[in-house]
Amino acid sequence: LILKTIVNNYYNVFNIKNIAISYQRRKIMNTLKVFAMSAVPLIEQRGAIPLGILFYHMNPSFVFMVSFLGSLLPVPFILLMFNSIFKWMKKYKFFDPINNIIENKIRKNSGKMEKYKEIGLITFVAIPLPTTGLWTGSAIAAFLGLDFKKSLLCTSIGGILSAFIITILCVVFPALF
Repeated sequence: LILKTIVNNYYNVFNIKNIAISYQRRKIMNTLKVFAMSAVPLIEQRGAIPLGILFYHMNPSFVFMVSFLGSLLPVPFILLMFNSIFKWMKKYKFFDPINNIIENKIRKNSGKMEKYKEIGLITFVAIPLPTTGLWTGSAIAAFLGLDFKKSLLCTSIGGILSAFIITILCVVFPALF
C-alpha cells in the first residue's frame, strides 16, 4: 500500500502519462506535416525530407517512406484530371496567366520527355531540383498523353530515386540544408 502510494505520487508529480501522450502526439503531428508537405507542389520531397530529418530529428528511413507516399498521393489525380482541368481553364480569360505559365513549363520540358518517354520521365522526376518532381512530371505525362499505368510507374520510380538522393544528402551533408 505504501509502495503504491509512493508510485502514484511520483507518477502524479512528474506527470509521466501526460508527457508520454504529448510526445506521441508530437510524433504523429510531425509525421503528418512531413506527409502533407511532400504532397505540396514545388516543395514536395525537397522540403519535406530535410524538415523531417534535420528539424524533427525523425528516422531517415521513416522520413523517406512517409515523404515518398505523400508525394505520390496526388499523382493519379494529376494523371487522370490534368488535361480536363487545363482545357476547362483555357475557356476563361481569367486563367490566361496561369495557363501560360503551365504551357511554357510543359513545352520547355516536353521535348526531352517525348524523345525518351519512360526513361525521360523517370530521370526528370528523380532530379531533385526546383520545378522537377512528381507534380510536374505527372502534368507533363498527362499533357503528352502517355499511358496511365506506365506514367504512374515511372513517376513512382523517379520519386523513389529523388527521395533516396535527398535522404542521403540530408544524412551525409546536413549543412547543405
